Amino acid sequence: MADKIYGKNASPKKVVSNSDKWNTFLADVRKLEPPAINSNPVFNITSSADLDNEIKGFRFMGQRFTIDAFIFQRLIYQEVGGNSLDVLRMLPKGLDIPAAMGSTEAYAILKSMKETDYRNYPENMTKLKTYISSLKNEIWQQNLYWGWLYALKPLVQEKPAGYPPFMRNAAWVRKELNAYLGSWTELKHDTILYAKQAYALGTGIDVNVTDDRGYVEPNPYVYARLASLVKMTGDGMQNSGLLNEQDKASLERMEELVLSLKTISEKELSNTPLTDEEYELIRSYGGQLKDFWLDALKGEGINNSSTANDRPAALVADVATNSDGGQVLEEATGSIFDIYVVVPVDGKLKIAAGSIYSYYEFPWPLNDRLTNTKWREMQKMDRLHRCRDGLMRL
Repeated sequence: MADKIYGKNASPKKVVSNSDKWNTFLADVRKLEPPAINSNPVFNITSSADLDNEIKGFRFMGQRFTIDAFIFQRLIYQEVGGNSLDVLRMLPKGLDIPAAMGSTEAYAILKSMKETDYRNYPENMTKLKTYISSLKNEIWQQNLYWGWLYALKPLVQEKPAGYPPFMRNAAWVRKELNAYLGSWTELKHDTILYAKQAYALGTGIDVNVTDDRGYVEPNPYVYARLASLVKMTGDGMQNSGLLNEQDKASLERMEELVLSLKTISEKELSNTPLTDEEYELIRSYGGQLKDFWLDALKGEGINNSSTANDRPAALVADVATNSDGGQVLEEATGSIFDIYVVVPVDGKLKIAAGSIYSYYEFPWPLNDRLTNTKWREMQKMDRLHRCRDGLMRL
């Protein structure tokens, strides 16, 4: 804009010496769109126009736009009004994100919680769904943050005929929502100003089981997008000169593993028998995850499992702020839970064991934002009752 009005590389002296061009520049600047996401506390604003005027301004290295924050912004006050009791929606819900991504179950839960009773909430949600469904693949693949959310999208989409029965019932839909929100919580945690934390997922098999052939949850679209995300990570680090040989090897192994899970999923959905090598990969899956985990922690001087156990999976992140009410919305994961599923193996039904997230959401005092250490201590001391009034767990 400045180049158009002043010419390229205009000096400060040239800018301030021509009042006509300066006024033209200011007029054009005022026509720019206001921030799509308000990250500043603003009080005593009565209209959207006043809000836009208040939050407009020049930002040097401003915060990035993210689609989940955009969803939140459109579903809280002032974008939505009060409910029948004149209560304002000052904090969003994590379920707003998968609901806007197309999850009918997430929206049904929100409705049962009366979160959809706020004025304009249903209309804004419909607009968000329409907008998100119109986004092209290149938008979803523009960076790692968008790519992570894109990888999770298949979890909230209805599974068509051809998928195993256990993946087409109400309980599994809830499990997929739980997985979506758990992974999204990790994404939020890794993109706020906390020290980076490492964690691991694992599986265990009873050595006394006579048939230890495992089963991959057949979500080929998720695995395909995860593979793209891993490749994008490696390419980005390589192009920035940040990729050492150890990390390069780890990322290549991870991409190969995820693509193998995609292949196995496709074979399971088409009732194609797995090879002995593929069953062996499933047996070794937990060990491979542990290897990735230890590789990531080597930079912290950790090189064995016993030390790595000091890095549990539980983490917490505040994702929205209600300055007026003095609260933040905390999203958290806790200890890994077990899950048991009836799966088909060689035409016979077997019971398979696996692991899933535990996911929590609750408001918390603004002046006491939780850290991972404090959250883990609350869990260890069984102090979750402190946040029971607003606790939501799938």
